[in-house]
Amino acid sequence: MKLLALDTTESACSAALLIDGHATQRFRDEPRAHGRLILGMIDALLAEAGLDPSRLDAIAFARGPGSFTGLRIAAGVTQGIAFGADLPVYPVSSLRALAQGVHRERGASRVFAALDARMHEIYCGAFGLEDGVMQALDDERVIRPDRLCIDTAATTGWVGAGSGWRAYSDVMVKHFAIVEQFPDARCHAIDAGLCALADQRNGITPLPAEQALPIYLRDRVATPSRS
Repeated sequence: MKLLALDTTESACSAALLIDGHATQRFRDEPRAHGRLILGMIDALLAEAGLDPSRLDAIAFARGPGSFTGLRIAAGVTQGIAFGADLPVYPVSSLRALAQGVHRERGASRVFAALDARMHEIYCGAFGLEDGVMQALDDERVIRPDRLCIDTAATTGWVGAGSGWRAYSDVMVKHFAIVEQFPDARCHAIDAGLCALADQRNGITPLPAEQALPIYLRDRVATPSRS
């Protein structure tokens, strides 16, 4: 399978090409430059592989949660390429891709992924390893860290990952017996691609291009939270 994967969830921007078990990636941490960088990354990856978009089988993208602007860029670029090349798409949770990356780089099998959602809130979700790929153990949500309510019977052995741990570690550790924290862990396009490939193997049908939409979890952008 030939899969292009994209991520512009937070300050970093990445694109990856996964072809029959081999993966290459371009990654840059340059805030507010996603729109300028992502197309060049895609062109470079395709040129190196000697491919044009029409020879791809699908596109995966980190659909959120994350930066409102970043998610719109990823979805918009995905839609544009998918429409032009008549390709299906695999939307992948940014939190799941983050957890997958922590497994790929650190070997973690239980990850509580949390992104800083600003306004004293986090985007978060719990993920566990199944057949080498991270799967959601609960619903993703946006919540104040001091309002987390976790089943205490399942709080041992967790690894914390993502920018939410950098911002609110002192509050969140009260809810978990955390083995280790990786607050600088980022979402990578390669991990969105690995999750999409697992979904494909598991028989999950990709979506048409028009359904390449961002998932925000929260609609408020500029209104401060109260209480």
